[in-house]
Amino acid sequence: MQGVPEQFSDERDSARFRHLPQFPGVELYHAHISRYAFEPHTHEAFGIGTIEAGAERFRYRGAQHVAPARSVVTMNPDELHTGEAAADGGWRYRMIYLEPDLLEQVTGVRHWWFADATRYDPLRAQQIGTLIHHLWHSDDPLAQQGILLDLIDTFRPLARHAPAQAEGAHRFERVRDYLHDNYMRTLTLDELAQVVSLSPYHFQRQFKAHYHVTPHQMLMAIRLWRAKAFLTQGMPAADVAAVTGLTDQSHLTRTFTRRYGITPVRYQKQVARR
Repeated sequence: MQGVPEQFSDERDSARFRHLPQFPGVELYHAHISRYAFEPHTHEAFGIGTIEAGAERFRYRGAQHVAPARSVVTMNPDELHTGEAAADGGWRYRMIYLEPDLLEQVTGVRHWWFADATRYDPLRAQQIGTLIHHLWHSDDPLAQQGILLDLIDTFRPLARHAPAQAEGAHRFERVRDYLHDNYMRTLTLDELAQVVSLSPYHFQRQFKAHYHVTPHQMLMAIRLWRAKAFLTQGMPAADVAAVTGLTDQSHLTRTFTRRYGITPVRYQKQVARR
């Protein structure tokens, strides 16, 4: 998943994050975006939420989607996506991000997967939005746990639990794992192509066909996701830039803000507030 970032171009744009100290692996997010356009970014977590007003247009898994008010949005981990207004006045929405390990730990169910990025479902959208709202405003760990379980039960019918993988998909999962293991240093296309024994030319074409992004885009998304984790732990932004392989704090601030709509320092203040 805020406060208004320093460089939002429209004063009506705002975004807020909240973490729950008792539940690492949960991030809450509430935003109203009128003019801002999010660059491709990812969450290493399942993203579930609702469009409360307006409409959002976003690119996800190689296709364009429009989510109108009273629709449910469901995104899988590690999938890059964009976001921009598809209606006058932008869109207002609430999201919860749940890391896969936490979701499995809470439910005992593995292999969660959402086939549809969005669906128009007014009743379920209202239920999900209300539960995220209550979770945000609760400070009681027992109440939070109960709300979280109710929320999971509400979106669980939308999920699958045995995702089918395309033939050869595991080859590029090895590259994704390699990016996760080596995000902090400079990487080359030749090095990544060697992981799957392809020429750089064929590797990039096949990688992009599979993930709908370039290797560099995925690497930057992983670096910024790691940056969020380090910021949450209280690490100074300059140090975060160094350990995530970015040039300097200015580079971190520019890329972080373009992808999440908030500066690293403001994000850190929000998630550490409670």
